[in-house]
Amino acid sequence: MPKILVIEDESAIRRVLIKILSEENDTYELEEAEDGLKGLESLKNNEYDLVLCDIKMPKMDGVEVLVAARKIKPEIPFIMISGHGDLDTAVNTMRLGAFDYISKPPDLNRLLTTVRNALDRKELVIENKILKKKVGKNHEMVGDSKEITKVKDMIEKVAPTDARVLITGSNGTGKELVAHWIHEKSQRSASPFIEVNCAAIPSELIESELFGHVKGAFTSAVRDRAGKFEAANKGTLFLDEVGDMSLSAQAKVLRALQESKVSRVGTDKDVKVDVRVIAATNKDLKKEIEEGNFREDLYHRLAVILIRVPSLNERREDIPLLISHFAEKIATEQGIAPKTFANKAIELLKSYDWTGNIRELRNVVERLIILGGKEVSEADVKLFASK
Repeated sequence: MPKILVIEDESAIRRVLIKILSEENDTYELEEAEDGLKGLESLKNNEYDLVLCDIKMPKMDGVEVLVAARKIKPEIPFIMISGHGDLDTAVNTMRLGAFDYISKPPDLNRLLTTVRNALDRKELVIENKILKKKVGKNHEMVGDSKEITKVKDMIEKVAPTDARVLITGSNGTGKELVAHWIHEKSQRSASPFIEVNCAAIPSELIESELFGHVKGAFTSAVRDRAGKFEAANKGTLFLDEVGDMSLSAQAKVLRALQESKVSRVGTDKDVKVDVRVIAATNKDLKKEIEEGNFREDLYHRLAVILIRVPSLNERREDIPLLISHFAEKIATEQGIAPKTFANKAIELLKSYDWTGNIRELRNVVERLIILGGKEVSEADVKLFASK
């Protein structure tokens, strides 16, 4: 049942608004406040789906209420109520986060349409938050070892900035996970996170993939196509395995980082982009620079912040937590009852040499859940996960 708060100092207008809304939908739960201070107090102590708020009020005007409410409950849509002389102010409130405004005296159709649209938007905001929580769970960083705590602390410091980040570490350590965490904790989290695996794309196609192309630029270019830089505009572009990128593509990426613009393959026309770039590699880029395989100037552009992800062998104390996390996740995915791991089974797994890191551990846990007993035993580990 949608709950709506009407903040209006003119009792006649307040009654009209309440009457219109109650007749439109008898499921609306309606509350009222006669001035801005009382309205803000109600907002602090209650949950609402929508607020209708007058602009000119004694004690505290509607703009002040809106600004204060955005700080404590930014998800609540505000519809501002403006007198004839308040229209400029009403328009300005939308820049401050108001959903819309209506003029006095309120037009019936305009009011009801605006209220319905605002409530629909609130539902979408909630759905997006739920979706983001699900996405967050998929990219959860598990562990409390000293080594992984350092990484988490670095992410907390770096994420709110727009600094470029170079993530290093062996295959399977979770470099992509770190990139996702940086994006999700950044101010760009509501915008796209676009991933490019530079090692998986043939060198002759990497420029088209990153920068797009125009029709006729090459044989298979049958139409114009935007690249990943454009797709990531206002968001984050993750260049995974950046050490495998061709030198010609490296030159174009360097220009994109320097000038914040790209040009599609087959044209000199520039497209402005606002992209935060996060890169990752399992290679020693300084060695690649010495061998002429990677541009030193690009390295310095990418490596503003360096984050090294430790191997699993460096954080063995996290293995019990990781086993529990993967066991629960895999049981849900497979639609089977969760299984526990005996202490001796866990200790044996902790002693193994995990050359494949987190990725290898997850595969082993999945194998043990499928093939092991109701409680995965030390014998199950020796039989199905022998190193």
